[in-house]
Amino acid sequence: MGMLSLPGFLSCGKKKDFSLSAEKDGHASSSDENQERGNWANKSDYLLSMVGYAVGLGNVWRFPYLTYQNGGGAFLIPYTVMLALAGLPLFFMECSLGQFASLGPISVWRILPLFQGVGITMVIISTFVSIYYNVIIAYALYYLFASFQKVLPWSDCFFWADEFCSKTKIVSDCNATLNGEIIHANYSYITSNNLTCINDTITYKPVQFPSEQYWNKVALQRSSGLDETGHIVWYLALCLLLSWMIVGAALFKGIKSSGKVVYFTALFPYVILLILLVRGATLEGARDGIEYYIGKQSNITKLMEAEVWKDAATQIFYSLSVAWGGLVALSSYNKFHNNCYSDAIIVCVTNCLTSVFAGFAIFSILGHMAFVSERPVSEVVDSGFDLAFVAYPEALSKLPVAPLWSFLFFFMLLLLGLDSQFATIETLTTTIQDIYPKLMKKLRIPVTLGVCILLFFLGLICVTQAGIYWVNLIDHFCAGWGILIAAVLEIIGIIYIYGGNRFIEDVEMMIGKKNCLFWLWWRVCWFFVTPVLLTAILVWSLVTFSTPSYGSVLYPTWGTAVGWCMIIFCVIWIPIVAIVKIVRAEGNLCQRIANCCRPAANWGPYLECHRGERYSHIVDPQKEKEHEIPTVSGFVYKRE
Repeated sequence: MGMLSLPGFLSCGKKKDFSLSAEKDGHASSSDENQERGNWANKSDYLLSMVGYAVGLGNVWRFPYLTYQNGGGAFLIPYTVMLALAGLPLFFMECSLGQFASLGPISVWRILPLFQGVGITMVIISTFVSIYYNVIIAYALYYLFASFQKVLPWSDCFFWADEFCSKTKIVSDCNATLNGEIIHANYSYITSNNLTCINDTITYKPVQFPSEQYWNKVALQRSSGLDETGHIVWYLALCLLLSWMIVGAALFKGIKSSGKVVYFTALFPYVILLILLVRGATLEGARDGIEYYIGKQSNITKLMEAEVWKDAATQIFYSLSVAWGGLVALSSYNKFHNNCYSDAIIVCVTNCLTSVFAGFAIFSILGHMAFVSERPVSEVVDSGFDLAFVAYPEALSKLPVAPLWSFLFFFMLLLLGLDSQFATIETLTTTIQDIYPKLMKKLRIPVTLGVCILLFFLGLICVTQAGIYWVNLIDHFCAGWGILIAAVLEIIGIIYIYGGNRFIEDVEMMIGKKNCLFWLWWRVCWFFVTPVLLTAILVWSLVTFSTPSYGSVLYPTWGTAVGWCMIIFCVIWIPIVAIVKIVRAEGNLCQRIANCCRPAANWGPYLECHRGERYSHIVDPQKEKEHEIPTVSGFVYKRE
């Protein structure tokens, strides 16, 4: 019998009443539009996964500090502008790209084979980042467990502390008036003679808060530098193992399982932030903290400084997780006609509002800490590791029922880290699925577990006594320039080589025809503003490069060299793949380059029913099998 009619299929992937054998991925269900790769069970699974991916630790420990540092409330102006000009256009582009082709970050470059190395760069950088990001989650787990004590172990200078540990400032010496003359003496002499220090002449001894010494001496067992690796800190290694077990358990069925877990991991942090904000707002000194964050201290003149705009653009870029490959991977499981435009708006606005909201929760409690310790807020504010594991824990330890607030805070950090990690690992497994689809159909769970186990062992170097230096080194190099390079090439390749107008036509196949005014803003950003801004940030980052350091500890020359090797390893695939593609093409050099700049023969919507006239010529080589007739649903009719 020849070709069969398909009356039983009303639309892509919808089966009416035929008993047919189907080859489906392990996380595809019978209700999915795409039977081979699977789809999100519903739209909320996708949106929460995207929010969880975009909203991460940086929203809590970096944005509030940048706002305070760059003019308070005035910083929201460049932040919003950069969201509209750089963040949202790239976010919308990546979501549309993944949804249109239903492919991951490497295979999606069928759109422009010459630039397939950009996708490889994204995946490798995501791999590096996933290694150290789970270590940060392990830190949060350790502090979470340490919070299950009646007295928080960092609330005072206990047995592990040295002579520099103190909860208050210790006066060293000062000037005083004795018999009509001004003298300079140590503080013990001043007090023993009942003298009074003259204002602004007091010198304090260098001291460290208990939380700082606990972080360095107990939690990390930090060595003197990268040269001193030391031993593996066993409890951090166990926390790292637990964090990978959680990730593996959440992803064992791919998006079908992770899409349900994010209902808790993406939403509950907002509950905790609200609880912390309400508690913080009721404390003495909270108003001072909030005023430093976004109140009377706002400085509109800061907008005249280029550094402020650069910080805003950089924060937006990294906060939205563009150019990591994750947005493409997660969007590739959408149904073809999903409104990716509204999704991009919702996720980006949610991400930015979360950052602002988190700032109030953070600064209200830091304001109280400043009040209790009789210091200005500027002396207790910090960012990154020092905010999450030193300043904020110190502030929480001063509250009544401190273990409860500590538990809530570190549980929030854990959840914020986990849902970002879920999406990053899903990016890696999606890439494997696109390259080895048959393998993932049969062995999705073993492959996912194998990826987690491998990355766990690679991350053990980060839980040694020198581990924090490795975490900082990978973050300094891999999560910086590599992503910017990938983003610049991505937008140049799609808009200028593939064609911006052609890409817009692709998007309209999914979301429907739009008028010229609708696309005016996106054309301005995609064709000019966004690539110029990203290039400017990249050049600025290269020009202002400084040798990496952790606090006051400088990295050895070989450590910096390792960092450069990591970033070179990430981006070297861009020229390598381009050269290989050109060598394998036919014709003279110009013809070969031109051929590599055209979309591959199998570029287009994944399912035949979505291709229309524009992509009716596509024949997927993987589905050309003798004596078989592939259908759009993934079911296979046999010839008789």
